[in-house]
Amino acid sequence: MRNISDIIEHYLKTVLQESQGGMIEIQRNDLADRFSCVPSQINYVISTRFTLEKGYLVESKRGGGGYIRIQRIELPAHSELHAHVHETIGSEMSQSAAEGLIYRLEGANLITGREAALMRSAILRNTLLLKLPYRDEMRARIMKAMLIALMGQQE
Repeated sequence: MRNISDIIEHYLKTVLQESQGGMIEIQRNDLADRFSCVPSQINYVISTRFTLEKGYLVESKRGGGGYIRIQRIELPAHSELHAHVHETIGSEMSQSAAEGLIYRLEGANLITGREAALMRSAILRNTLLLKLPYRDEMRARIMKAMLIALMGQQE
């Protein structure tokens, strides 16, 4: 059986998929009532499962008329991906940001599950036995190299 966080995530992704424009606006308390949970549970799901690294832009307004707006951010076309890789990754990349990007690429069917698994193993902090910030710099360079190789383009 799935836990409440999984159920809320699935519901929000379904509503997002069915929405026009890939954006939804929800009331935190209404959603908490719908799933018989506390509003902080909704906050947890949104802050951990709807991150920028996973392809979502979240805007939140607290208060009586408060809302949470979630928007799905689409990846650029394949031809624009090379420039996007350099812009997105930059010179440093945390493990969670790298994992989020791999998750997005796999979810968009731009890489296979096997490629995603190989990429994840290459960017783990246990694999990159360097101190910060060198580890994040090395991770960014490895991610760029892997993505460019997977796209079949050479720098």
